[in-house]
Amino acid sequence: MHTVSIIVLESNEQVLQQLTEAFSEKEGFNVLYAGDDGDEGIAMILKYKPDLVFAGMFLKGTDGCGVIQTVRKTWPNAKIIATGMANDTLIERAMSEGAAYYLIKPFSMQNAMERVSELMKDKEPSTGKDYAGIKRKPTTVDEKISEIFISIGIPPHIKGYGYLREGIKLTIEKPYVISSVTKSLYPHIAAKFQTTPSKVERAIRHAIEVAWNRGRIEAINAIFGTRIYLGTEKPTNSEFIALVADKLILENMI
Repeated sequence: MHTVSIIVLESNEQVLQQLTEAFSEKEGFNVLYAGDDGDEGIAMILKYKPDLVFAGMFLKGTDGCGVIQTVRKTWPNAKIIATGMANDTLIERAMSEGAAYYLIKPFSMQNAMERVSELMKDKEPSTGKDYAGIKRKPTTVDEKISEIFISIGIPPHIKGYGYLREGIKLTIEKPYVISSVTKSLYPHIAAKFQTTPSKVERAIRHAIEVAWNRGRIEAINAIFGTRIYLGTEKPTNSEFIALVADKLILENMI
């Protein structure tokens, strides 16, 4: 089984210790370095070339966003999970610099483990085990949707992420709702998340725009198995939901 090498950079001493201990104690992980200094962290990243980097936003020396930016330019193979407070400006900056996830503090170690498992499973040979060294359950619809969202660049911190997930799952269960997004789909999602249908529509549109603005058109076309979109062309909300739902139905994910 491939061992996941990790570097943990975190200004909060308790979180730093918890992350270091959690991954050091799990089979399949190797914590190469843990500290609170961004400059030293960058040096360790360039030296060891880890699979995964935890980057706290407020580090000594170079801050978390600076670390993320440097890693993306010098060691783009590394997956990056940013950690920090629930601040929209920080979240947007970290994600735009190249973080795959933004964990909002406080977060549980179980949540951190789950995010790592999602990000790193593409590096794991087909052994039937995850990176915690335990047998994985069969891939779920939720996991598959997350995999698609990660691939095309829809970040998990934005509201549209959860709304899209719910919309896709509902469309898989009840395909007819896709022909009535305004009267059926949006109100269903809004009721679950205690918001309004108009806010659901705008948030989903924003999530799709974020993905397309990141320019991962080749990845998008690869996922759907055909050259569906070119350049800045992007699908409507209902088109995107239907595309993902159809893909999962065809893959027998239900």
